[in-house]
Amino acid sequence: MGSFAPHDAVSPTILTVPGLGGSGASHWQTLWERSRLDTVRVELGMWDTPHRNSWVTKLDEAIRQAQAPVILVAHSLGCIAVAWWAELAPQPYGWPVAGALLVAPADVDRADAPRELAGFAPVPHGPLPFPSILVSSTDDPWVAPARAHSMAAEWGSHHVEIGAQGHINAASGLGAWHEGQELLDRVIDASRDGRGHARPPGDARAMLTRTLGVEQRLVQG
Repeated sequence: MGSFAPHDAVSPTILTVPGLGGSGASHWQTLWERSRLDTVRVELGMWDTPHRNSWVTKLDEAIRQAQAPVILVAHSLGCIAVAWWAELAPQPYGWPVAGALLVAPADVDRADAPRELAGFAPVPHGPLPFPSILVSSTDDPWVAPARAHSMAAEWGSHHVEIGAQGHINAASGLGAWHEGQELLDRVIDASRDGRGHARPPGDARAMLTRTLGVEQRLVQG
């Protein structure tokens, strides 16, 4: 995986990164892809029998073809794939991936994790080279609240816990998940300074954490 060359584009491409089994017709990722002109799915393939290196390679190809800047919107095992991409394809801070929304990361390190997830263990511990928000649920069967918190801390992500919403998927009944799109917009705002340049990490972090209204609605809803 080679180096990246920045350019002056300021309108990001949103790449969705589903997890095990992909995201079905009523999943919020799919609904975003249908309703947002800036959003497209990364076709990782092998949805039911995922392979870490294959997924990371496909993600790397999609990022390169998207013409940066890129915002990643990952769910479940897709979050772990993003972390592995950051580990295996180092980039300058904020380029070509300018930010990420990481939703319900699957804990592949659990002793009872499905065998399909074993090849993604261990979860990378290094900080992500872009601003990010990690969203978790208090009753997610794939990751315990404390584990989600530790992932966010290790990756340098702003952590948003939204109450009991299961795996934050189609079964959670979120529909197009408008509050999630507001969190995505916050990531986009935090990633660039309006002139096509990445915000310094401290400035980006301040923008990610400054607004509590969305998080309060997520928990109350």
